[in-house]
Amino acid sequence: MDMTPEFIVLAFVLILAVVQILAAVIARTAELGVKWNAGARDEAVPPPGKLAGRLIRAQANLFETLPIFAAAVIMAHVAGKDGGPLTLWGTHLYLFGRVIYLPLYAFGVAYVRSLVWVASLVGLLMVLAALFV
Repeated sequence: MDMTPEFIVLAFVLILAVVQILAAVIARTAELGVKWNAGARDEAVPPPGKLAGRLIRAQANLFETLPIFAAAVIMAHVAGKDGGPLTLWGTHLYLFGRVIYLPLYAFGVAYVRSLVWVASLVGLLMVLAALFV
């Protein structure tokens, strides 16, 4: 299987997912300490603070669409539908939307964050649409 531009973008989205996991863990560990992070976490813990909570929610938000995005990219490749403007622009729009979304969410920027999320969703829909044209 060739490493197509769409697969390269998918790889960067997966790297972004790992970055978001680490960002949320680092923020939560800063709040609760290394002992909490290394422990079994059996005790009740306070709710996350603003930054950690935002990073956790941003991660969950990415994970809602990431499986659909990955499946769409793989399906487009298997079906021979990749390499066109819908998949090329769509994958890049999804990636850049998700990259921009993270700091906007972390810093609590309302409205613009939602617009960027919509842009990433449009990118995802473009890749899905490529499956049918």
